[in-house]
Amino acid sequence: MIEIRQIKLPVGHTDADLKRAIQKRLKDSSGFTYEISKRAIDSRKKDELKYVYHVLVSVKNEEKLLARLKNDRDISLYAPVVYRMPEPGHIPLKHRPVIIGAGPAGLFCGLMLARVGYRPWIIERGRDVDSRAADVENFWETGVLNPNSNVQFGEGGAGTFSDGKLNTLVKDKFGRNRKVLELFVEHGAPKEILIESKPHIGTDKLKQVIKSIREEFLRLGGKISFSTVLKDISVAPSADNEDGFRSRVSSITIETSQGETREIPVQVLVLALGHSARDTFAMLDRRGLPMEPKAFSIGLRVEHDREMIQRAQYGDSEEAMRLPSASYKLTYQAQDGRGVFSFCMCPGGYVVNASSEPSMLAVNGMSNHDRMAKNSNSAIIVTVTPEDFGGSGALAGVEFQRKWERAAYDCGAGRVPVQCFGDLCAGRATTAFGSLTPNIKGQYQMADLNNCLPDYVIRDIIEGIHAFDKKLHGFANADTILAGIESRTSSPLRILRGGDFESEIRGIYPCGEGAGYAGGITSAAMDGIKVFEAIVKKYNY
Repeated sequence: MIEIRQIKLPVGHTDADLKRAIQKRLKDSSGFTYEISKRAIDSRKKDELKYVYHVLVSVKNEEKLLARLKNDRDISLYAPVVYRMPEPGHIPLKHRPVIIGAGPAGLFCGLMLARVGYRPWIIERGRDVDSRAADVENFWETGVLNPNSNVQFGEGGAGTFSDGKLNTLVKDKFGRNRKVLELFVEHGAPKEILIESKPHIGTDKLKQVIKSIREEFLRLGGKISFSTVLKDISVAPSADNEDGFRSRVSSITIETSQGETREIPVQVLVLALGHSARDTFAMLDRRGLPMEPKAFSIGLRVEHDREMIQRAQYGDSEEAMRLPSASYKLTYQAQDGRGVFSFCMCPGGYVVNASSEPSMLAVNGMSNHDRMAKNSNSAIIVTVTPEDFGGSGALAGVEFQRKWERAAYDCGAGRVPVQCFGDLCAGRATTAFGSLTPNIKGQYQMADLNNCLPDYVIRDIIEGIHAFDKKLHGFANADTILAGIESRTSSPLRILRGGDFESEIRGIYPCGEGAGYAGGITSAAMDGIKVFEAIVKKYNY
């Protein structure tokens, strides 16, 4: 099979146009078949919007054809990266592997283990995705929070109430990224995620995909306990011959929603916690699990009219308006040296109240698959480091988050605080909206966001938004809407693990975003697959 890259065609092209373009690049009109391997939009010239394709072509006499086309650097023999299952190890696994958390890391680790017969047990503090969705809708309507079933906790993880973005910067030498996308498609995700340069599923479709993954997991002998919290771990001395490590996990204590506790013997414990399991982080810290604080980012959500972003990115031609809702990715270095950048951009989406603790408030962004809501939003965030946290120990970043989430809660009197950009710059509370109104899931209140974040973060956000306006005209309009605060961008700590993916407390496998090893749905799922491989290579069930 031959790969042809960089085939560029106008936005309004037909399938016949693509076939003719392939024939032209092959310099041959004889029979061939093709499939699209990648598609992206090139909007650098707004008067010449184009789709850019990579295609895989099957044709006779490939070697002769490649020899004839050797001067075209964008044509080569296709060498697919195929994911290969690991060979099982030799250590007997006496108990089911236990996975804490049913987010992407936990679900994909669990599904892969179930597919090779290891019958894992997933323990999830939140509820199943349908019950969880009802809890979230009730919270948005009434403000009554369920601390264990919300935007952060429950089947599918925090990404379930997001845009369902699947792009990642993780390099994929072993086919894990492709494997993740293929598994999503197997369970009902749109097939175009296999070819789009910026694939997404959307919250509405992602919920159904999550349910399908759970059904296969259970059919293969897996077990899931919802509304069940990890309360404690027990550690025993490690065997003398176990690589020189002094201790290993021996059991865990779990608690159901009815308050019943149970101790479970474990040999393998996967900690796919998510980045908001703050009580669990505290317990692990008390038990001496090696952890360290790490840098993350904090800021505000910004909303613009979806069609304004469309015109700023693609122009105002008829073709531009037919393209999918436009996204953007913006970066800037502020004068104080901190990075300011957009994050988790949701075209045609909603800002959502994503709180998980009483008297604290955090927001996120969410889009459905069609991305056709009236506003587009993204987080505009600033890097903060352990030096900014004002504390010591692994949990210093957690307390930094809590401090500013309490401030946001107070600022909005329990509702999402919102402000127009012009008022933020002037240091006054918003009293009226301009041409744009908020598109928020949850109750909101006009406020002064200067009270919700450190002064240096607000200063850098204002500086960054003005800089971004030079790239996307209208970004810094006075009536642009901001909502606070975006504090759950990534984990504020890292649970340390070695090259074998195990902690110093043997048998514990830190995994995914909450453990500090991923940043989004795809990278978390890929990390879940890495941990699956590490378990299988060592143990035999």
